[in-house]
Amino acid sequence: MPADAVAEDAPEFLIHHANLVTETGTIPNGWLLVKGTRIADLGAGDVPRSSGKTILTLDAKGAWLLPGFVDVHVHGGGGADFMDAEVEAYDRIAAHHVRHGTTSLLATTVTASKEAIDRVLQAAHDYQEQPLRYARLAGVHLEGPFLNEQRIGAQNPAHLSLPQEEWLEEWLTAYPGLIRLQTLAPELPGAHATIRLLTEAGVTVSAGHTDATCEEVLAAADAGLTHGTHCFNAMSGLHHREPGAVGAVLSDDRITAELIADGHHVHEAVIRLVLRAKGADKVALITDAMSASGLGDGRYELGGLPVEVTDGVARIAGSGALAGSTLTMLGAFRFAVQRAGATVEEASRMASGTPARQIGQDAEFGSLAIGKRADLLLLDESLALAGVWVDGKPVA
Repeated sequence: MPADAVAEDAPEFLIHHANLVTETGTIPNGWLLVKGTRIADLGAGDVPRSSGKTILTLDAKGAWLLPGFVDVHVHGGGGADFMDAEVEAYDRIAAHHVRHGTTSLLATTVTASKEAIDRVLQAAHDYQEQPLRYARLAGVHLEGPFLNEQRIGAQNPAHLSLPQEEWLEEWLTAYPGLIRLQTLAPELPGAHATIRLLTEAGVTVSAGHTDATCEEVLAAADAGLTHGTHCFNAMSGLHHREPGAVGAVLSDDRITAELIADGHHVHEAVIRLVLRAKGADKVALITDAMSASGLGDGRYELGGLPVEVTDGVARIAGSGALAGSTLTMLGAFRFAVQRAGATVEEASRMASGTPARQIGQDAEFGSLAIGKRADLLLLDESLALAGVWVDGKPVA
């Protein structure tokens, strides 16, 4: 029997009287039945009768029941960074973010030496073998090192590289299925061959830290690119005669746009425009959170660069450039709804369904549907978090 298969005598858990946000809309007065680690059934109205097994029940009292958030771009939190490449650090990150509704995440690297990236891949592989304690480590997002120095942002220029197919082939062979997302600058020499190599291996390729023209990004999309890393940030901007990378991401239906919805990286009015242009199925909310997430103001480090956090905003010390964020997915979700005009259903797709699809995991999680993992969030009417479950188990 597969490790995650549900035994016939697995305990059942029922949540009822909820506003159940599914792939097709909200079910008022809905109920959802969990058996073991999976969603066994869901519906509206009368609660199903007990099967005779032990059933724990929870009255949601009209709260929102959502799929757990999926963060495909997160560097750290709780004082730890994925570049630390240690189990204890990964536990701290996963524990911090699951308390804010993230049930699956990608360990996101920064531009670093090949040896440092090697260590992250090995650590992430080993961490996936550990029992699931907090948020699920669903894979790795390689942000760099194949980036454009002109749009370096908070990345370390000392480790920039042209695309290295030999490295990627080594990593893909050693860690099949681990790398889920690769950010690169598609205008670099050799980028198109790299995009084809990655997409053939099932890796989503994203345009980011790029000075590409609109035409260059569209040509990369022809080669298989389908994602835009933190749209507007660290990419060539939108001009009515030179649309840039932003124009390509917003106008091409093949490309999904990441957004850091914190009001600092992207103005709320622009988030409204992106949602109108792309729709919730083509927007993925991310945090781009660094180690300072969950901690107070002060001095930190990101990729070897000094970072100053003031009033919750992270910037490279001395330059003022934004350096990731201290955001959580719950914060991004609430900002999208309360400030940027998204409906709860739209924000749920942007925070869960769309990112899960982009990393090829939407058959497992990202929405509330029979057979999917029981990664659940309960939010009250003010969108405060009232409960988190990962694989059907409550998170303290």
